Amino acid sequence: MTIVEHSPALAPLRQARERFLTDRPLPDGVPDEVLAAWRRARFFGVRHDLDGPLHDSEAPVESALLEAARPVLERVAPALGGHSALLLTDERPRVVWTAGQVPGGDRCRDLSEREVGHNSAALALRTRSRAEVHGPEHFLDVWQDVSAVSVPLFAPETGQALGTVTVASGLCAGCGPHPGAALAEATAGAVEAELLARSRTAERVLLDAYTRAARGPDRAVVALDGRNRLISEAAVRLATPQVLAALERASTGQESYDATLPDNAGCTAALTPVRHEGHVLGIVAVLEARAVEVPRPVPRPALALAGGSVPWRHAVARAVELARVPEPLLLTGERGTRKTALARELLGETVPLVADAAESPELGVKYGELADGRPLLLRHAERLAQPDVAALNSLLDEHPDVHLLVTYTPGTPPGPCFQRLLDTLAARSVALPALRERREDVRELLPVLAPRPAPGQPPLSWTLDALRALEEHPWPGNVTELAHVVRALAEHRRVTGPVRRAELPDPVREGPAARRLSPMEHAERAAILAALRRHGGNKARTAAALGIGRATLYRKLRGYQGVS
Repeated sequence: MTIVEHSPALAPLRQARERFLTDRPLPDGVPDEVLAAWRRARFFGVRHDLDGPLHDSEAPVESALLEAARPVLERVAPALGGHSALLLTDERPRVVWTAGQVPGGDRCRDLSEREVGHNSAALALRTRSRAEVHGPEHFLDVWQDVSAVSVPLFAPETGQALGTVTVASGLCAGCGPHPGAALAEATAGAVEAELLARSRTAERVLLDAYTRAARGPDRAVVALDGRNRLISEAAVRLATPQVLAALERASTGQESYDATLPDNAGCTAALTPVRHEGHVLGIVAVLEARAVEVPRPVPRPALALAGGSVPWRHAVARAVELARVPEPLLLTGERGTRKTALARELLGETVPLVADAAESPELGVKYGELADGRPLLLRHAERLAQPDVAALNSLLDEHPDVHLLVTYTPGTPPGPCFQRLLDTLAARSVALPALRERREDVRELLPVLAPRPAPGQPPLSWTLDALRALEEHPWPGNVTELAHVVRALAEHRRVTGPVRRAELPDPVREGPAARRLSPMEHAERAAILAALRRHGGNKARTAAALGIGRATLYRKLRGYQGVS
C-alpha cells in the first residue's frame, strides 16, 4: 500500500509538490502558506534531496533552557510510541536534545527554514503557537512520510520565545490533530513551569545580592540578569539608556563580565557576577560619577535619548532591547516625537538605506540591496502607496528577519493591506509617548534643543515662570514644535538674561484654555482627592488604592488643575 493510499487527503498536495520541484504549473487548491514555504526554501537554496548530514554533529549547547527541560524530557521520553521522537530546540531553532527516532532525525540538527525548509518547529516559533506539518508540506524528501507537531516555549517573565518541544512520528495526516499534540502541550507546560520556578529562585538571589550592595541611600547600584532590573534611587540619573544597554550586554557574558561604558556616560561601573549553584545569574554594578578634573566642553546628550521621565525611559529601553536583534522594528507616535532620530540613534554608526514615503510614495528599494545586511530606514510609512504596501508585505513574508526600521504616525484608519503590515510588525513595535505625557522632560530637552551659544556668550536660560508655561503647554507638534520655539528665541531675542514668560509665543504664554469638567470627570476628581486625603497626600499609596499607576495619577492631577 502506498503512502497516498494511507493518506488520501495528502495525495493532491504530494502531486503538487512534485510539480513544484520540476517547475511545472501547479494545480488549484494548494494552500497559500504551504506554497509560500516551498518558495522560501527555494529562495534560501535548500536542497530537497538531502542525502547526508547537513552539518557535523555537535554536542548539545548547555543553556538555562536545556538545564530546566532535561529532567522533564527524560521523564516524558518513555511514553513515546514506536517510530516517534521527542525533540527540544532552542530559539534558532537548533535541536539541543532528542529521544527516539524518525527519518532524517540524524541529519537535520538545525531546523531553521534557511537550512531545511518548512517544518513545525520553525513555524511554531514564527507564529508563537502550536504548529503541525505533515508529509508533503515539508520541502525535504526525507520528511515526506513524517508528521510533526511543535509547541513554542516562552520565558515566564518576558514572554520571549526560547525554543520548542516537538513530537515527530510517521505520517498521520487525516486523523485530526497530531496524536502527539497533547504530549507536546503537556511537556511544554511542564518545562515552562520549571523555568518559572528557577526564575523565581534567580530573582531572589539577584535581589539578595542587590540588597547587600545597595547599603546606604547614596550608593548607586544596578542589578540585572537579562530579564529584571533593580536600580537604586541614587543610580537613576547615572543609569542612562546607553549605560543600561552596556550593562545588559555584560550581564549575558559567557566568560568576562566587563562593561565598556560610552565615553559620555558620566560614570564608571564596578561589576560583580551574581552566582547560584555554580552558574552566573546576572551582575551587580556599582556606579560612580566620573570626576571632572579640568572644565571642558561636554558633548550634549543625543536629542533622541534625552529625557528622564518614566514613559520615555521605558520606551527607549524597550527600543534599545529590540534593536539588539537586526530584525524589523516599528516606531510609532504622534508627529514630532522624534521617531526617526531615535531610529538613527539605535543604528549607531551604521549608515542605513533611507526611503521617505512623505517625499515619494514609491518605495524603490529591492531586497537584493539589503542582502548584505545593510538596514533600511523607512520613514512615514502611513504615506506609502498601496502597491508598495503590498510589496513590503511580500518582503516580510519571504524575509521575516530583514533589518528594517519603520516610523509610523497614526492618523486615518488604515486599509486592510496596511493593517496587515501593522499586524506583522506589532510584535516588535515601540510607541513613543507624546511630549504632553512626559512634561517633566521639557527642562531636560531645553539645553539640548538650544543652539550652542557664541564664544563668550552664556547659554540660553529660563525663568521659573517661563518654565512652567513651557511645561503646561500641550505641544501638539511635540518635540519638533518645542525645538522651533527654542531656536526662534535663541536667534531673534535682543535682550539678555533668562527668557521670561512674556517672550514666549502667545499660545504658550497664555497657557491652555480652561475647560469645565464633565459629570464623570467631577466624580473621578472627587474620588482622587478623597483618596489623597485618606492617605495623607501620599501619591504612591493613593495610586495603589485606586488601582492605577503613579504616572497616571500625576497626569490626572495635572489635568484637573485650573478647571472647574
